[in-house]
Order: sequence, then C-alpha cells, then structure tokens
Amino acid sequence: MTEETPADGGWFADLEAGDRESAAVAIADGSAAEPADWPNLAVGAGFASDEAEYYDRLKEATTAATREAVERAERADDRQLVHAVRTMDDCTRTANELAERLAEWAGTIDPDAGSGVDYARAIAGEDAERDVDHERVRSLAERVVSLADEAEALREYVERETPTVAPNLAALAGPVLAARLISLAGGLEPLAKKPSGTVQVLGAEDALFAHLRGHASSPKHGIIYTHDAVRGTHPDERGSAARAVAGKLSIAARVDHYSGERKPELEAELEERIETIQSRTADDESGESGGDDE
Repeated sequence: MTEETPADGGWFADLEAGDRESAAVAIADGSAAEPADWPNLAVGAGFASDEAEYYDRLKEATTAATREAVERAERADDRQLVHAVRTMDDCTRTANELAERLAEWAGTIDPDAGSGVDYARAIAGEDAERDVDHERVRSLAERVVSLADEAEALREYVERETPTVAPNLAALAGPVLAARLISLAGGLEPLAKKPSGTVQVLGAEDALFAHLRGHASSPKHGIIYTHDAVRGTHPDERGSAARAVAGKLSIAARVDHYSGERKPELEAELEERIETIQSRTADDESGESGGDDE
C-alpha cells in the first residue's frame, strides 16, 4: 500500500479487476504498515467476488510483477556482459576441443597434419597447401574457425562494453578479467557486496571447498591470478599481491555499482602497493647475493 492509498484500501485500491499491468505495479511498489484482512477488504471493495477470486488475482499480479523484475534484471548491462563473457569462454573452449578432434581425424589422411585453430583455418580453405580431400573434415574445420571467430568477436564486445558498465573495475583488472569477475559473482551488484577475501578466491571454489574439507591448503587466489600484478609477483609474495589486488577490485566494484564515478587514484594506489610487495623479494635476493659475495 502506497502513502496515497487509504489505510483500508490495500494494494488493489482503485484497480480494475482485469488490469494486470497496474496490479503488477501496485504489488511491486506498494507496502502496508501492518497486516489486515485483505481478502475480505478486496471483496468489500468490489475487487473480487470472494476470497478464492482474490487469491487468483493476487497470484496473477505477483507473477506479472516477478516476470517484469526478472526481465528488467536480465536486460541490465551487467547481465548482458555476463552472457557475453560466458559465451565467449564457451566458444573458445569448444573451438579448442574440436580443433583437437580435427587434428586426430585429419592426421589419418594428412601425414603433415597440424593442430589447433590455426591448422583448422589452413584446411578450411585459407591455405592452398593444406588441401585435405575429405568433405567432413573440411566441414569440421569450418565449424572450428566459425567458433573461434565468434569468440574473438565476443571478446571485442566485452572489451568495448566492460568500461561502460564498470569503468573502475575494467581499468584495474582489464576488461576481460573484470567481466569474468562480474560473471562469477552473478552480476555487478553481487560483486560489489562481496568482501575482498571472497573476490580474491573467485574461480577457485573447488580448491576452497577441498580446503574446508581438510583435503588441501587454502587457495591464495582464484581467477585474479591472471592479473599481471599477481602473476608477475614472486610465488613467496603472491598471496600478498592477491590480497592487495582483491582489495582494490572490491572497492572499484562498489564505486562502479553505487556511483559509477571514475577514480584513477585506485590504479595509482594499487601500483604503489604492488611495487612495495615486489620489492621485498628483490631486497631478499639482494641480501642473499651479498651474503654469498662475502
């Protein structure tokens, strides 16, 4: 019940019985300060002939409101990004798997058979020297090439769209990693609400569960390992680097979701922190080297 609705009006106040669209809006936006005997009030107001009809119309309104909320959420930019990056990864994985199968099959008729997507491109007609006289092998090669091209087109889309959806996250992580983090979290809002420790191990759920069962050590990082600051740090300090990166990525996700304001200082702060962490290894190696010289 909205503020304008009379205390005894309910969500159905001033609604025509067949107006599902307005009923859905009333359900989505309305509220009541306290419960009431809504079925009897609805019957008294002429909205329904009896309690059963009231609940039928309530079901219709709640279903319509839920459907609209889901459709609105799926149309959101971050959800489009999630679909794009997941499809990109599916296309890449499938292309690589089929390329392996293609290499095995082509190897039975081509003594100089190669491997990978490049070989598929060669026998799909782009390289006259790789003329494989087998209709199905050539067709398979064309499918591999098509999937690889689709993956590349999707990557271009992700790289173009991520900075508009999450500018700070894209700047810190790179567009593709940022999109994958959003995908793993289920959207930008869920990512913004996660603590940095969770962001740090996104993508390492299997290892984390194994650790919780006592079968493995705690993972230091998940997909953020692909970040240059983590991958480029000495293994002894990689955990510290992962924590630093995850902390800034968490802040970036929150800024992107709640304000969208670009904050370049986050990049400078992360760079300074990573330099400090990486300098520890350099100092240790320098000290060890000095000791040997003595």
